[in-house]
Amino acid sequence: MTTTQWVDIVKDKDSQVETIRAHFEGHAYDAHWHDSYLVGVTEAGVQQFHSGRVRYRSTPGKVFTLAPGEVHDGDAVDRDGFTYRMLYIPPQLLRSALPEIFENAPDRAEISCPATLFEDDLLAAATLSAFDALHRQDFKIVKDHGMQHLISALTRRYPWRKKRVTADSKNPALQRVRDYLHDSISEEIGLTELAALAGMDRFRLTRQFQHRYGLPPHAYLVQLRLVKARALLAKGILPADAAAQTGFADQSHLGRWFKRAYYLTPAAYRRICTIVPDR
Repeated sequence: MTTTQWVDIVKDKDSQVETIRAHFEGHAYDAHWHDSYLVGVTEAGVQQFHSGRVRYRSTPGKVFTLAPGEVHDGDAVDRDGFTYRMLYIPPQLLRSALPEIFENAPDRAEISCPATLFEDDLLAAATLSAFDALHRQDFKIVKDHGMQHLISALTRRYPWRKKRVTADSKNPALQRVRDYLHDSISEEIGLTELAALAGMDRFRLTRQFQHRYGLPPHAYLVQLRLVKARALLAKGILPADAAAQTGFADQSHLGRWFKRAYYLTPAAYRRICTIVPDR
């Protein structure tokens, strides 16, 4: 019987997180373990695996998590197989990220997997969002936000997270961050860098910045770049050149964000605004 199994893997050079989207039919893989945290979502089909002495069956939308060293295998239940998206997160990244994201995280805080298999719409959405940002190798600030959102979802029931973060809309640090984003529109910027500029942890910065300006820092920077790219396109600048001048990796990268914002491709918008032919 012919199978159509495939694996698409990307390793992010900044975080060392590996993202995998894969489809398996029949027997997927023998029992093994990883030295990373695994957080994934079943996309299609029924994903069967054993962890310890327990057999699990994951259906579309369910989240599965495994701690480093947990032995597991994988099989498809039916002939259609299963598809999943998963992040392999180095433990050292989580150890270093917790105090950066949450200033009230205890010393030597560790993340424990909430369960092996469960339904959690918020965590599923955060997992898929982080996956997309890293797998597509988006802006560093977008990847940072994706991982921060995922870690926030994983830790939202931790006792030390119960302290409410208040928003101070008059904090001058927020204006400094906003000015820095405007001045550095084409540069590669990370949330850790912005948090240091603001003098607060990344989680509080994201919450307070959104409260004051309507968008979190990563989305605000993307909008700045889109506005500038739109202005360039309206002047007849080619999409590839507009992308290069506004910090996008290439024309397709600009196109993904542009269509999400305006429901048009950059080339289509350029044609609407000008009589300059495409070259």
